[in-house]
Amino acid sequence: MTARKKKVEPKEAVQVLPVAGIKPYVAKKGEKYMNKKQQEHFRKVLLAWRKELEEEITRTVHQMRDEPENPPDPNDRASQETDMSLELRSRDRERKLIKKIDEAIARLDEGEYGYCEECGVEIGIERLEARPTAEMCIDCKTLGEIREKQMG
Repeated sequence: MTARKKKVEPKEAVQVLPVAGIKPYVAKKGEKYMNKKQQEHFRKVLLAWRKELEEEITRTVHQMRDEPENPPDPNDRASQETDMSLELRSRDRERKLIKKIDEAIARLDEGEYGYCEECGVEIGIERLEARPTAEMCIDCKTLGEIREKQMG
């Protein structure tokens, strides 16, 4: 019995969903990396994303104020506390993400945005579209994760 080789399909382009309703930037052939247009695009993406997160946090704060204090039924009360705990954990993650967005905007202001903090190479438009707060190229990020797994 001979082993069959699996046919390898070519990799498909990953479709990036627009952040905050802003369509992904499509670089033109020969276009300089991190030119003014690209910088403006990513600034717009980061600011819109930040605004969305802040609105979500504000909505949660208002929702917490408006909810009744303690429902009489212990099961309802436990359910409400669990929901609130999950909501607060989500908001905490969003606050941390806002900090990363602010750091990315600062890198834009300094002309460092889009370049790997480890090795200095271009992170790439596609990676930044998928993760606008990326600080490292995919190779350095992957190596860092491998090291982290080996240490932990």
